[in-house]
Amino acid sequence: MGPVQDVAADTHDTLLANWRATWATLGLSSSPALFGTLMTAWAEPQRHYHSLQHLAECIAWFEREKDAAERPAEIALALWFHDAIYDVHAHDNEERSADWARDALITAGVSVDAAARIHSLILATRHDAVPEGHDAKLLVDIDLSVLGAPTERFDEYERQIRAEYAHVPPEVFEPRRRNILRHFFDRDPLYATPGMHAACEAQAKLNLRTAIG
Repeated sequence: MGPVQDVAADTHDTLLANWRATWATLGLSSSPALFGTLMTAWAEPQRHYHSLQHLAECIAWFEREKDAAERPAEIALALWFHDAIYDVHAHDNEERSADWARDALITAGVSVDAAARIHSLILATRHDAVPEGHDAKLLVDIDLSVLGAPTERFDEYERQIRAEYAHVPPEVFEPRRRNILRHFFDRDPLYATPGMHAACEAQAKLNLRTAIG
């Protein structure tokens, strides 16, 4: 994705509407400055998959599934921040993103308890453990929605991931990538929430089987 000014107007408007509605749900005024900072972060040039496209897709799934959430506004804010820091050479992007979220949200008026829950939700997107709690499961399912996307989008996603790691030689990247995809393929079920499972599980298993094979 290119610079923020190149984002399609409808995508920008959809994200802005979600941002404002999320803060309204919390009974707080949204921060235009924080919105702008996040949009700029998601549009950084090193991003090919972890971009505004991914954020917009996550928000679209959230809007579809939010009635199943226990604290929908907290899931929405976790989505906004979950890849807000993305350095392809780092291994602590989720931790740094979670810390940024907690500090920025408290500054903006979010309660300490809510900010702590959002911090924990973001850490669940490391995908290094089975998420605990319904909202964490829903957040993780949404983050992994691309695995169950139509074949064309899944193939694009794989190309985007490769582009982000263009500095890694094929003989290193390819076996590591297969191991990551196999990890998700072996999860049964892959999607823990009913709506996401019904919508994505079968296609995800097909996509992953093809990619691994």
